[in-house]
Amino acid sequence: MAYAQPHPRLSVLSTTSQSSVDHPSPTTSSTRFSLPATVTPNKLSARPNIYDRNLNKTRVSEVSASAFSFLFSEVVQYTQKRVSGINDLERRLNTLGYRIGTRVLELMVWRAESSSKTPKREIRFLPALMSIHTQVWKAVFGKPADAIEKSVENADEYMIIDNDPPIERHITVPRDMSQLSCSSFTAGIVEAVMDGLGFPARVTAHNTPTAQFPSRTTILIKLEQSVLDREELLK
Repeated sequence: MAYAQPHPRLSVLSTTSQSSVDHPSPTTSSTRFSLPATVTPNKLSARPNIYDRNLNKTRVSEVSASAFSFLFSEVVQYTQKRVSGINDLERRLNTLGYRIGTRVLELMVWRAESSSKTPKREIRFLPALMSIHTQVWKAVFGKPADAIEKSVENADEYMIIDNDPPIERHITVPRDMSQLSCSSFTAGIVEAVMDGLGFPARVTAHNTPTAQFPSRTTILIKLEQSVLDREELLK
């Protein structure tokens, strides 16, 4: 029986493909309907998984400063478009920093307990503040802070000074927003660590520029009364 040939404009397969359909062969197939090769399980398992990394081996790893600056600038711009003022912007940056601070403290405590047979937890405020000044700053920014100061007027206020905050090196604040301190992100990190260590406080960031250090920033820590009462009992 003779079959009618399809119209050339309605043909889907080429002449070569049509002949292969009429006479199927295991060595000939249409490239139009070819499927990609399947990935073997060995190739999938060979891909690196961040959850399989040893946390102690990445202790001294560094992040590109340019990549961090670009990411943080995008975070600030994204947040700025969704706030109504400077105070709201600083509050949101503080909240983002708080989330980072909880993870930084968790990682530091885990590493300290895994590397020491007798891990120690600070119960006095000044040693805990010194650990934030040195260890936390090194873990986050790769260097310790520059100074710690105590308020002369208020007994519940302490300050951490950073003369050149890495977080603000590549950020230019407009003149109409001169009161903005992007280090509110850092203040959130410090506040989270303080809360996690058992020293609840309100932490804010303030611009205190000098002629030598135009980006100088002061992280102001205002302790709760319960912390001061406990310090008095431990004396």
